Amino acid sequence: MNKEKSFYKNVIAIALPVTLQSLLQSSFSVIDQLMIGKLGSNSIAGTGLGAKFSSMYSVVLSAIAAAAGIMISQYIGQREDREANRSFFANLFLAAGFSVIFSMACFLFPGYIMGFYTKDSITKQIAAGYLQIIAISYLPLAINMICSTLLRCIGAAKYPLYVSLVSVFLNTCLNYILIFGKAGMPEMGVNGAAFATVVSQVVSCIITVFFMVKIVIKKIKPVFVWRFSGERKKQYLHILFPIIICEFFWSFGENIYTAIYGNIGTGPCAAMTLTIPLQTLLIGALSGLSQAAGIIIGKSLGSGEYERAYKESKKLMLYGLYGSVLLSAMLVVFGRYYVQIYNTGQEVKVTAFYIIVVFALVAPVKVQNMILGGGILRSGGKTSYMMWIDFTGTWLFGVPLGYIGAFVLKLEIPYVYFLLSLEECVRLAISLVLFKKKYWMERLG
Repeated sequence: MNKEKSFYKNVIAIALPVTLQSLLQSSFSVIDQLMIGKLGSNSIAGTGLGAKFSSMYSVVLSAIAAAAGIMISQYIGQREDREANRSFFANLFLAAGFSVIFSMACFLFPGYIMGFYTKDSITKQIAAGYLQIIAISYLPLAINMICSTLLRCIGAAKYPLYVSLVSVFLNTCLNYILIFGKAGMPEMGVNGAAFATVVSQVVSCIITVFFMVKIVIKKIKPVFVWRFSGERKKQYLHILFPIIICEFFWSFGENIYTAIYGNIGTGPCAAMTLTIPLQTLLIGALSGLSQAAGIIIGKSLGSGEYERAYKESKKLMLYGLYGSVLLSAMLVVFGRYYVQIYNTGQEVKVTAFYIIVVFALVAPVKVQNMILGGGILRSGGKTSYMMWIDFTGTWLFGVPLGYIGAFVLKLEIPYVYFLLSLEECVRLAISLVLFKKKYWMERLG
């Protein structure tokens, strides 16, 4: 009974702050989208395309944070503070290195990058300017994400939530001031939204580092070590590389999807962009379960409690299923009212609602993949499994189906979105087989 209470307590302690943080960010992104929506369909599509390429960096960064989370949580479970420190610093330096690479690409080739997504010259120009500015935020975002991972692993998940509160409030206020030229500032439009993001990320980074320095020394003994050697180095690379490859190619696939939407037309692309905050809101509402799964199951595996890890995994998946079905039903009911708040043509609004309905249908499967693939199966360090599962789903099913639907069958965007989303079902089927085989259940040496 005590173990049962401890499990629920740990789930709430990790999942609730992460969920609140995601919901908060998603809610304010709706407000941001409304502000940009006042500027017209080209601005909506432009910011959506610029943000999509940035999401490619965010996904790679999330992969590094995931590797850090796997290792830190297992080593904390083993009471190996030195190795937990090593895992933190090694991944922090790697994340910073990737931020420099992506930033330079955005600074030097923004027009070329955005030309991949759309042929519309106005949308391309808007997206390129947005991307060039937003790239300044990549380094502080990297530091913020890795430090937040460490805080969650040591049971201090509430502090990233506090930082998020400050960040989204600041970002929203600055968006209003810079987009529309309030408080004596010039009217900057889409570029104003980009500058607002940069400032809020820098402030978030500073506050997160402050909390980390203050809190971590109370939980684990701080040691500055970052080089792996021998078997530990080999183990680290076996964890990290599959995650990076997996997330990069998954994100690249998502960008291919966006390019497909963009080449269908500016209107359909704007409709898809309108639905992104709502999609993020639903996934964010249950993202805490994925974070909790990775940390809790990782600690159980680290301490050698394999049967407990398996039982707790099934509980977390069940919670995700119940929550996603409920939220999907709410999405269908309120989706038609959501699209009406935007300043776009009626055709864009109708298309956006149909996309929301399709998303509601596939959302329970997406959530199961997030918890099972993104948290549970990775917790034992066997990240190569997920690399092949995601590659199979995205590149052997999603991308071909999306291309066929858009350019061969010439379907409208809601049907194209449904076709390519079937890859989620493929990924889940393979993941469930792997889960039941228990090959993923390992303790890091």
